[in-house]
Amino acid sequence: MIKKSWMLMLLTLIVAIGLSACGNSPAVSDNASGNKDSSEKETKSNYPTEPITAVVPNSAGGGNDAAARTLAKVLADLELVEQPITIQNKPGGGQAVGMAEFVNKYKGDYGIYVASPPTIINNLRKEGNSPYGVKDVTPLGLIYSDLAILAVKADSKYKDLKSFVKDLKDNPSEISIVGGSGPGSQDHLTVMLLADKSGIDPKQVKYIGYDGSGDALTSLLGDNGQALTTDLSGITEFVKSGDVRILAVASPERLSGALKDVPTYKEQGVDLVYYNWRGIFGPKDMSPDAVDFWNNNLKTLTDSEEFNSEIAASGFMPGYMNSTEFSKYLEEQEVMFTDILTKLDMMK
Repeated sequence: MIKKSWMLMLLTLIVAIGLSACGNSPAVSDNASGNKDSSEKETKSNYPTEPITAVVPNSAGGGNDAAARTLAKVLADLELVEQPITIQNKPGGGQAVGMAEFVNKYKGDYGIYVASPPTIINNLRKEGNSPYGVKDVTPLGLIYSDLAILAVKADSKYKDLKSFVKDLKDNPSEISIVGGSGPGSQDHLTVMLLADKSGIDPKQVKYIGYDGSGDALTSLLGDNGQALTTDLSGITEFVKSGDVRILAVASPERLSGALKDVPTYKEQGVDLVYYNWRGIFGPKDMSPDAVDFWNNNLKTLTDSEEFNSEIAASGFMPGYMNSTEFSKYLEEQEVMFTDILTKLDMMK
């Protein structure tokens, strides 16, 4: 009887130990899960842990190159990115070469692409030479913009946009508008947008493209064109020197400072606002964690005094959009470019 009782007690003890072990199992599992979560959070907070390459689809010295170098410099100065950012210039094909390089070579979180509207245009137009577009990258943010303008020589008979548009409507074949890039480019399309919004058939407008805004300006000053379409940042000094006069700027409202007297398209009856934006993109498969990092740090960057001093010195317009805002804006841009390219019979 004693032996049987002893065996019963032993069996009870074994069962109790087993149940205790089972009861403790979830706590061990939870602790392991907690360690994993903690580890993941730590990994997220450490991004980036490797050098970053910024691909620029233009030569050194151009607008996108300046944007990339300003970005890298100020991010480092503000200690927002501890890893080095290397600039890699891949010019050619009106940004098509650099776009192809970025899409095909850079995966994950350690490449960014610094570009402008040809990212959209090249993928839409017949001769755009790019099978890639914004669908193949991750928009991270718009950091600043340049503004489209229409200018004439200082001694031109055109004193305002209204008189210029009237002649353009009455005699489109007799007026030449010069720009620093070929048909289907930004310079060309901004003039075509002006024509379209003024009730003029864009295909009737005479546009002459040059290899760069400098050559186009020389052509205007040499009386080889009646008007020049270009970006504000590249013409400001010639306005100050008295060589040219701006008829209209494609901003939503008048600018301040030395250009406060320059009227907008909108106040002269043409509903045209056009930004030559500078945007930052990541690879298509960039992680949400990396996207959040850029969202946070690009906002801090564009709010900083140093960054705004840098872009003001170059004549650019501040204006930040985060990843979500920039994605929506790019969709609107695609609609606008698709419409005007279709009217020009230049759509793919």
